Parts: sequence; C-alpha cells; structure tokens
Amino acid sequence: MRLFVGLGNPGTKYERNRHNVGFMALDLIAARYNAGPWRSRFQGETVDVTLDGERVLLLKPTTYMNDSGQSVGEAQRFLKIPVEDVYVFHDEIDLAPGKLKVKVGGGNAGHNGLRSISAHIGNEYNRVRIGVGHPGVKEAVAHYVLHDFAKVEYEWLDPLLDAMAQSAGYLARGDSARFLSHVALTLRAAGGEPAAEKKQAAEKPETPPRRAKPHPAGERADKRATALAENLKKWLAGRGGSE
Repeated sequence: MRLFVGLGNPGTKYERNRHNVGFMALDLIAARYNAGPWRSRFQGETVDVTLDGERVLLLKPTTYMNDSGQSVGEAQRFLKIPVEDVYVFHDEIDLAPGKLKVKVGGGNAGHNGLRSISAHIGNEYNRVRIGVGHPGVKEAVAHYVLHDFAKVEYEWLDPLLDAMAQSAGYLARGDSARFLSHVALTLRAAGGEPAAEKKQAAEKPETPPRRAKPHPAGERADKRATALAENLKKWLAGRGGSE
C-alpha cells in the first residue's frame, strides 16, 4: 500500500490558492478512479483508491499547512507504510509554472508543510513538485502562494492536473520516471506541451533570415552591363551634338 498526500489548507477560502495545488491533484485522482466519498480520518480527509491494481490511500491533511506532519505521521504509523512509499504532492515556487518533478528527500526550501512532514516521518519520502513559479522577491512569497491562481494560469494548470491523474498508476507502482514521461506524452497528445516549454519557446529570439551572398560571376556581369550602358549613353549624346 502507498500513501499519496496532497498539501493545502482546508476550507473554501483557500481551495483555489496556489498553496492548495496538492489538494487539487488528489481531488482529480479520486474523481478519475471513481473513489468513494472522502471521510475524516488521521486528522485529514481520506479515501481509498486502486490505481492500476495497487492500493493507495489519498490523504488531505486538515491540520493546516504548517502542521501537515501530524496528519501524515499518524496515517503512516497506523498503516505501517514505509516512508519510501509516501508521495507528497505540493506547490513548488522554485519551478516554472507547469513544470513537474519528483524527487526523494532533499531540502524543504522554506516549505512549511514539507518541514512539518520531515519532522514527523523523516526526510526520505517522495516529493511530487508542481511548479507554480516565483513572485520574484522572497518577501512576496507568502502573499503569492496564499492567493488564487490567475484565470490565465488554468490554461496550463487544468491540463497538467488531468495528465497527472491519468498517469498516477505509475506512481502507485513506484515508477516516478514513467509517471513523468507519461504526463509529458499525455500533454502533447492533448495538443499542448508543458507550460514551461511553451514559455521557453515563446521567449526564444527569432533568428533573422540570412542574406544570400551574391555570386562573383554575377557581380562581374553587373559591372560590365553598367559600363556598356554608360558608353552607349555617351555615344548617343555625341551623335546628337553633331547633328
């Protein structure tokens, strides 16, 4: 059994915040696989789901972000799930919008939800990092993540979350690399590409067309034609004068 954790804050006030993208991801996985109703358990909302033959518990802690580890630790210990089978879906400001990565362990980069989880179960769990972009300055981060996604951001967010839900079975089998590659393929098959790649392509400067160099023989022919025209003009002028 594996434990999929989506990070966020409970309540309608926060549900469309960038900080709640982990909740959004789990909601879509549950809906795609026709999971039963969510129920209160382990200081959070939980639902059991079978992904490609693998049993997974989806957990959305309701302890608020900064205390997410209380909920995750309780579920992980009660169900005796190894820490390497815990996958935490969270917002990542150090990744461009729409960029997706999975890593094991590492630093928490100031993310209070991850810091809390590490304090309760250790650091060697899997992080499914969903890029939301950076506001530009450290002082603006809290305001940025605790505000809703802009309308234009749903152009990349909705397809990304849908592709993640379609690909979640690979994570359930512990295959992060196949999960990431299938997400990318699903996005392209849907007629798009990861938002970060689109942004990079849009920002790439166009290369001006190269001018073809004139052939030397052509240059010599042009010079001869010009000289003949000048001589003809002088000859005609001289005939006109003698008449």
